[in-house]
Amino acid sequence: MATQPASEKKTLYDFTVKDAKGNDVDLSVYKGKVLLIVNVASKCGLTNDNYAELNQIYLKYKEKGFEILAFPCNQFGAQEPGTNEEIADFVCTRFKSEFPIFDKIDVNGDNTAPVYKFLKTGFYGILGGDVQWNFAKFLVDKNGQPVDRYYPTTSPFTVERDIQKHLGLL
Repeated sequence: MATQPASEKKTLYDFTVKDAKGNDVDLSVYKGKVLLIVNVASKCGLTNDNYAELNQIYLKYKEKGFEILAFPCNQFGAQEPGTNEEIADFVCTRFKSEFPIFDKIDVNGDNTAPVYKFLKTGFYGILGGDVQWNFAKFLVDKNGQPVDRYYPTTSPFTVERDIQKHLGLL
């Protein structure tokens, strides 16, 4: 794989995405923060545990420079069939989540959202290129670079030590 010149090297901050209300969000607003980016689904067997744990991690570290970005995705078992409004209502009402929910996207295939193409770049081998299922997690450092990737079945609590490390708390 050829190395990109530094001038062409992308960061997460180079992307603009839509939020659940259809507004553009320039991801540069998250500069200097550690991010956990998760493709979420409302009707998955992993939903309850993941949202509960994500909420706890978020509340614990949000004042320390941490943010969770949730991207609904309906590519796995059609487990996120709702509209953006229905998804945001479900997450905020049932789980009382305070982290941002974005526009429903594809994370694999021909219509993969550009931000997910970027996140998946460089993560080959054991985790492969494609996202395996709902609740795959990407950890992004304060410089906007993906630094780790976790299986959908990885508990957000298991990721906590890596979050602490990148926040400079260890």
